[in-house]
Amino acid sequence: MVARRILLRTACAAAIGTMARAQNQFIGPPPHEKGPKVFLDYDQVELDAAYNQAAYALNGQQVVARHAANSDLVRQRLGNPQRVAYGPTEIEKLDIYKTSRPNAPINIFIHGGAWRNGLAKDSGFPAELFVRAGAHYVVPDFVAVTDAGGSLPVMVNQVRRSIEWVSKNAASFGGDPKRIYLSGHSSGAHLAAAALLDSQAIQAALLVSGMYDLKGPRLSARSRYIKFDDETEDSLSPQRHLDRISIPLIVAYAGLDTPEFQRQSRDFAAALKSAGKPVDLIRGELYNHGEFIETLGNPYGILGRAVLRQMNVAG
Repeated sequence: MVARRILLRTACAAAIGTMARAQNQFIGPPPHEKGPKVFLDYDQVELDAAYNQAAYALNGQQVVARHAANSDLVRQRLGNPQRVAYGPTEIEKLDIYKTSRPNAPINIFIHGGAWRNGLAKDSGFPAELFVRAGAHYVVPDFVAVTDAGGSLPVMVNQVRRSIEWVSKNAASFGGDPKRIYLSGHSSGAHLAAAALLDSQAIQAALLVSGMYDLKGPRLSARSRYIKFDDETEDSLSPQRHLDRISIPLIVAYAGLDTPEFQRQSRDFAAALKSAGKPVDLIRGELYNHGEFIETLGNPYGILGRAVLRQMNVAG
């Protein structure tokens, strides 16, 4: 059975590569002469590609547009979310998709976008899963790193404030402050993991295709728009602060994620397990980076099932 799965995975990857080459597109780094290693076994071109979703997900723009379109459809069915300010700046607002169940659990979702893209309204597509299951779904907006002078700490602090607001104000929208769960995708998984290091409000978290040690990103092309320094790299690398993680985590990644997003997830889960922390590792076979998070909106999907089980609510 294992051999059959490996054969299927290899055949599918080969087919995808063949189709891409036929269209003069490449999965992974562009053809180049191997340069000096800059991180692990990567040269600079390979490392830059490993932190660039467009290099491994050729339908990336289509999938992002689908997230937005499906979020619009969800709002047509559920109605518009309650929009509330959690901080002093214009961007510090969050969307609350409310369930009718009283004193209901809450899931806070931190969206991705390479730390510089994405809006809460375009991450409304999982809301129906939570609302129908009897849980509130909350999505905060926060500043793009390019609008924060390249500062990741500014972003993390806003995410922390959004969590604090939900914890303090849960009762105002029918939520249970003792049952707050956190989810995040891509750079949002990093922000979520960094934020929970200093939060006592979160009961458990689902982290999907994220980054948990910033050394690789710092050495990649992402450093062109992010001001990495030693303090930022160390303080905002959750994998280096396992002693501050006590809640159960689900760490998930897509089988067609970039090699670095796969490695980061595996290494983080392995480090948590070695430290005796409660963690489950999930691999979504044959999904790429943007496609995998769509399963969070489906009670029968990989991530949908996982989060409903984690929150102990019915799908």
